[in-house]
Amino acid sequence: MKTLEAAVYKLHQKLIFKLFTWGTRILLSLAFIPSGLKKLLGQRFTLLGTDDPVGFFFEALYQAGWYWNFLGFMQLLVALLLLIPRTAFLGAIIYLPIVINIFVIVTAMKFQGTPIIAGLMLLANIYLLIWDYTKIKELIAVIFKKEKQIE
Repeated sequence: MKTLEAAVYKLHQKLIFKLFTWGTRILLSLAFIPSGLKKLLGQRFTLLGTDDPVGFFFEALYQAGWYWNFLGFMQLLVALLLLIPRTAFLGAIIYLPIVINIFVIVTAMKFQGTPIIAGLMLLANIYLLIWDYTKIKELIAVIFKKEKQIE
Protein backbone atom coordinates (compact mmCIF):
# COMPACT_ATOMS: atom_id res chain seq x y z
CA MET A 1 0.00 0.00 0.00
CA LYS A 2 2.90 2.36 0.63
CA THR A 3 3.89 2.20 -3.03
CA LEU A 4 0.36 3.16 -4.10
CA GLU A 5 0.42 6.07 -1.64
CA ALA A 6 3.79 7.16 -3.00
CA ALA A 7 2.57 6.93 -6.60
CA VAL A 8 -0.58 8.94 -5.82
CA TYR A 9 1.53 11.51 -3.95
CA LYS A 10 3.77 11.89 -7.02
CA LEU A 11 0.72 12.34 -9.25
CA HIS A 12 -0.58 15.12 -6.98
CA GLN A 13 2.72 17.00 -7.41
CA LYS A 14 2.48 17.23 -11.20
CA LEU A 15 0.44 20.00 -12.80
CA ILE A 16 -0.49 17.85 -15.79
CA PHE A 17 -2.28 15.34 -13.53
CA LYS A 18 -4.03 18.09 -11.59
CA LEU A 19 -5.35 19.46 -14.89
CA PHE A 20 -6.24 15.96 -16.09
CA THR A 21 -8.16 15.32 -12.88
CA TRP A 22 -10.13 18.54 -13.25
CA GLY A 23 -10.79 17.80 -16.89
CA THR A 24 -12.04 14.34 -15.94
CA ARG A 25 -14.37 15.77 -13.30
CA ILE A 26 -15.75 18.30 -15.77
CA LEU A 27 -16.29 15.72 -18.52
CA LEU A 28 -18.01 13.27 -16.18
CA SER A 29 -20.25 16.08 -14.94
CA LEU A 30 -21.12 17.14 -18.47
CA ALA A 31 -22.00 13.55 -19.34
CA PHE A 32 -24.74 13.50 -16.68
CA ILE A 33 -26.23 16.97 -17.06
CA PRO A 34 -28.34 16.58 -20.26
CA SER A 35 -29.79 13.16 -19.40
CA GLY A 36 -30.26 14.08 -15.75
CA LEU A 37 -32.08 17.27 -16.65
CA LYS A 38 -34.42 15.46 -19.06
CA LYS A 39 -35.29 12.89 -16.41
CA LEU A 40 -35.74 15.44 -13.63
CA LEU A 41 -38.09 17.45 -15.85
CA GLY A 42 -40.06 14.29 -16.63
CA GLN A 43 -39.15 14.12 -20.31
CA ARG A 44 -38.51 10.97 -22.29
CA PHE A 45 -34.87 10.12 -22.92
CA THR A 46 -35.31 8.60 -26.37
CA LEU A 47 -37.72 8.66 -29.29
CA LEU A 48 -37.28 4.93 -29.98
CA GLY A 49 -40.55 2.99 -30.02
CA THR A 50 -41.42 0.21 -27.60
CA ASP A 51 -40.92 -2.32 -30.40
CA ASP A 52 -37.17 -1.72 -29.98
CA PRO A 53 -35.67 -3.32 -26.80
CA VAL A 54 -33.82 -0.10 -25.91
CA GLY A 55 -36.93 2.02 -26.44
CA PHE A 56 -38.96 -0.47 -24.41
CA PHE A 57 -36.44 -0.31 -21.57
CA PHE A 58 -36.42 3.50 -21.43
CA GLU A 59 -40.20 3.66 -21.71
CA ALA A 60 -40.51 1.29 -18.73
CA LEU A 61 -38.20 3.51 -16.69
CA TYR A 62 -40.13 6.58 -17.80
CA GLN A 63 -43.42 4.97 -16.78
CA ALA A 64 -41.98 4.31 -13.30
CA GLY A 65 -42.98 7.89 -12.45
CA TRP A 66 -41.05 9.57 -9.66
CA TYR A 67 -38.24 7.00 -9.94
CA TRP A 68 -37.44 8.49 -13.36
CA ASN A 69 -37.23 11.93 -11.74
CA PHE A 70 -35.10 10.54 -8.90
CA LEU A 71 -32.59 9.12 -11.41
CA GLY A 72 -32.33 12.55 -13.03
CA PHE A 73 -31.97 14.29 -9.68
CA MET A 74 -29.13 11.96 -8.66
CA GLN A 75 -27.33 12.49 -11.97
CA LEU A 76 -27.53 16.26 -11.56
CA LEU A 77 -26.51 16.10 -7.90
CA VAL A 78 -23.44 14.01 -8.73
CA ALA A 79 -22.54 16.33 -11.61
CA LEU A 80 -22.66 19.31 -9.24
CA LEU A 81 -20.72 17.53 -6.48
CA LEU A 82 -17.90 16.66 -8.90
CA LEU A 83 -17.47 20.33 -9.82
CA ILE A 84 -17.12 21.63 -6.26
CA PRO A 85 -13.62 20.97 -4.86
CA ARG A 86 -14.86 20.19 -1.32
CA THR A 87 -17.44 17.69 -2.53
CA ALA A 88 -15.64 16.17 -5.55
CA PHE A 89 -14.66 13.05 -3.59
CA LEU A 90 -18.25 12.48 -2.44
CA GLY A 91 -19.37 13.00 -6.03
CA ALA A 92 -16.90 10.38 -7.26
CA ILE A 93 -18.11 7.87 -4.65
CA ILE A 94 -21.78 8.38 -5.57
CA TYR A 95 -20.94 8.37 -9.29
CA LEU A 96 -19.48 4.85 -9.04
CA PRO A 97 -22.67 2.80 -8.47
CA ILE A 98 -24.55 4.94 -11.00
CA VAL A 99 -21.98 4.45 -13.76
CA ILE A 100 -21.59 0.74 -12.95
CA ASN A 101 -25.36 0.37 -13.31
CA ILE A 102 -25.32 2.24 -16.63
CA PHE A 103 -22.42 0.11 -17.88
CA VAL A 104 -24.16 -3.15 -16.95
CA ILE A 105 -27.46 -2.04 -18.52
CA VAL A 106 -25.98 -0.88 -21.83
CA THR A 107 -23.81 -3.98 -22.07
CA ALA A 108 -26.63 -6.39 -21.20
CA MET A 109 -29.03 -4.70 -23.62
CA LYS A 110 -26.37 -4.59 -26.35
CA PHE A 111 -26.59 -0.84 -26.94
CA GLN A 112 -24.48 -0.08 -30.01
CA GLY A 113 -21.30 1.82 -29.03
CA THR A 114 -22.63 2.90 -25.66
CA PRO A 115 -20.80 0.20 -23.65
CA ILE A 116 -17.51 1.72 -24.81
CA ILE A 117 -18.54 5.20 -23.65
CA ALA A 118 -19.93 3.88 -20.35
CA GLY A 119 -16.79 1.79 -19.86
CA LEU A 120 -14.60 4.85 -20.35
CA MET A 121 -16.77 6.78 -17.89
CA LEU A 122 -16.30 3.95 -15.38
CA LEU A 123 -12.52 4.00 -15.89
CA ALA A 124 -12.48 7.78 -15.48
CA ASN A 125 -14.45 7.44 -12.25
CA ILE A 126 -12.00 4.82 -10.97
CA TYR A 127 -9.17 7.22 -11.79
CA LEU A 128 -10.85 9.92 -9.67
CA LEU A 129 -11.18 7.47 -6.77
CA ILE A 130 -7.49 6.55 -7.06
CA TRP A 131 -6.69 10.27 -7.11
CA ASP A 132 -8.39 10.47 -3.71
CA TYR A 133 -6.79 7.26 -2.44
CA THR A 134 -5.86 8.75 0.95
CA LYS A 135 -9.48 9.78 1.58
CA ILE A 136 -10.69 6.29 0.64
CA LYS A 137 -8.11 4.77 2.98
CA GLU A 138 -9.29 7.03 5.83
CA LEU A 139 -12.95 6.24 5.11
CA ILE A 140 -12.29 2.49 5.17
CA ALA A 141 -10.34 2.84 8.42
CA VAL A 142 -13.26 4.70 10.04
CA ILE A 143 -15.77 2.11 8.83
CA PHE A 144 -13.77 -0.83 10.13
CA LYS A 145 -13.04 0.94 13.42
CA LYS A 146 -16.79 1.44 13.95
CA GLU A 147 -17.47 -2.24 13.21
CA LYS A 148 -14.97 -3.32 15.85
CA GLN A 149 -16.58 -0.99 18.40
CA ILE A 150 -20.03 -2.50 17.74
CA GLU A 151 -18.79 -6.05 18.37
